[in-house]
Amino acid sequence: MGNWIQDMFGTDKALIGLCHFLALPGDPLYDEDGGMEKVYETARTDVLALQEGGIDGIHFSNEFSMPYMLQANLETVAAMAELIGELKRDVRVPFGCNVISDPKAGVALCAVTGAGFIRGTFTGAYATNMGICNSEGGECASCAITWGGTI
Repeated sequence: MGNWIQDMFGTDKALIGLCHFLALPGDPLYDEDGGMEKVYETARTDVLALQEGGIDGIHFSNEFSMPYMLQANLETVAAMAELIGELKRDVRVPFGCNVISDPKAGVALCAVTGAGFIRGTFTGAYATNMGICNSEGGECASCAITWGGTI
């Protein structure tokens, strides 16, 4: 088995830029007036700037879906899938994504968007600002087999 970073990004030390989506539908801080168009335009500006800056990959995340939930709203995951689908037109580097605090939803999101990698905690219990979490590693692994990406 080779070095997955080298295989995916063509370098031994990849610089991965973060594209944090503004609050999404279903999130308490979602800007209904700006709507998904505002979220999309902000993310697109970030994607273009990151690539112009020379990053090797992009990681999409729902960073502003606060407070985070152990099981993401369906609206949040659907909105992320739509955004990534639209942004892929401008993405020229490998990309990954995650749904914060919901690794199973993150793996599913990667599968439907064609992401090559994910960030998250997939096994065991761990302490967070939301209390003790259990990531349901078996379910994440089952989803990952279907996806075929890199956890």
